[in-house]
Amino acid sequence: MKLKSFIYCTALVSTLVFTSAASRAEPTGNAGALFTMDNAAAANHVLAYRRSADGSLSPVGTFATGGTGTGGGLGNQSALILSHSGRWLFACNAGSDEISVFQVTPHGLQLTDKVGSGGRRPISLAFDRNLLYVLNAGGLADDVDNITGFLFSYGELSPLAGSTRPLSADNTDPAQISFSPDGNVLVVTEKATSVIDTYTVNDEGLIDEHQQFPSVGETPFGFAFRRDALIVSEAFGGAAEASAVSSYALADDGDLQVISPSVPTTETAACWIVVTGNGRFAYASNTGSGTLSGYGVSPGGNLSLLDADGVTGVTGLGPIDMALSVNSHFLYALNSGDGTMSAFRVNHDGSLSNFPGVTGIPSGANGLAVR
Repeated sequence: MKLKSFIYCTALVSTLVFTSAASRAEPTGNAGALFTMDNAAAANHVLAYRRSADGSLSPVGTFATGGTGTGGGLGNQSALILSHSGRWLFACNAGSDEISVFQVTPHGLQLTDKVGSGGRRPISLAFDRNLLYVLNAGGLADDVDNITGFLFSYGELSPLAGSTRPLSADNTDPAQISFSPDGNVLVVTEKATSVIDTYTVNDEGLIDEHQQFPSVGETPFGFAFRRDALIVSEAFGGAAEASAVSSYALADDGDLQVISPSVPTTETAACWIVVTGNGRFAYASNTGSGTLSGYGVSPGGNLSLLDADGVTGVTGLGPIDMALSVNSHFLYALNSGDGTMSAFRVNHDGSLSNFPGVTGIPSGANGLAVR
């Protein structure tokens, strides 16, 4: 049986995420959960929160990954991801070079596996059906950068022989890896080289072709998809008010063609990107400005700034990650500068309405996944 065609049976099982007596009374699918990591160097933990139907967050507990973090920023996106079913959570242990797997249960998280990442300093994860790829930023840890694949079955990861591939150079300071929506292409952004890598993935889960493309703007960082349009943030090395967002058409063979080149945020250090489920809006978090910039996204992938001044929302200090709820009604931003989580309602016109988030998050926290 083709590995990519094998869909793990539990993906068909309905997911119950931290339900309580109160949330059970809400319409089905409105309530959910939010996860981040403390990324502590002594012992890494996932911090879990219940998300009520109105978007508000309440703590559920802290769950050890069995590995270690780094205690500081990783310059990454997607260190913590959920399976499409929401039943499994995957976490990077950047300090101990491991990946942890949790089962999401009604009572919290249960650690089901922990494996070596196939390199040094794992910082980003991509998952499609039964296939998981990890981005190892080994060049920042006296090693080399690579991507490595694993097969996932019944809560456990198995290394996929022959899957390890290099990036454009040994030390590229990479930021993110993710599958295209159809699972046929992997994309990686490299901050130091301003290169975007694409890897075509065959039916065995292995890489067929690796291509490298120059980013339109400097320091490509986070990205997300609107169907076959790839939307990428550009931090421009953190230069004041210089950041931007570009979009590209991604072909089945991994080719990239520019759609909208470097549409300015007018803000500083755009690093993280999310796109709403309907594909109409994209948001970039500006770490240097403490703001979010919203964009309208056309059916063809063209970008237009929602607000002339580039400020669609104001976060806490130093937003370093973002995630949307599964229904795209709520947007959350993890703020490293003040240990907070900002929360917003996503309105029909793409505007954002702020409401109370949470405080007391460790300063070294990393990763954000939301249901």
